[in-house]
Amino acid sequence: MSHFSDSLSLSASGLKAQSQRLQHVSENIANANTPGYRRKTVSFRSEAEGLGTDALRHVTTGPVGLDRSALPKIHDPGHPLADDTGHYEGSNVSLVIEMADAREAQRSYEANLKMFEQARQMSSRLLELLRR
Repeated sequence: MSHFSDSLSLSASGLKAQSQRLQHVSENIANANTPGYRRKTVSFRSEAEGLGTDALRHVTTGPVGLDRSALPKIHDPGHPLADDTGHYEGSNVSLVIEMADAREAQRSYEANLKMFEQARQMSSRLLELLRR
């Protein structure tokens, strides 16, 4: 039964990582029109649990990074943040990129959920077989 619990644990770590990714994507979308806002990026890494060659590897999110691309200059002399030339820095969030990231995270989340459900069904059927 250890392999079943390992697969459940692995898919649960993937679910958690993708939900954190979706959280940052939603924050980026919510702040797309916030002046000076820099897009947040999430990296993934693999962490081993246990020792030796049988160590179970989990997916975790790394530190949240900020997109260091240049902020666009927006010309609006009436804006409270405008400088002497009438420009202020906008956000470097692209809604097209955020929607693509959200779709990718959604698909990855669904794949992990399917894996979780399959492992649960297999362990349930194994217990039914053992009861007979």
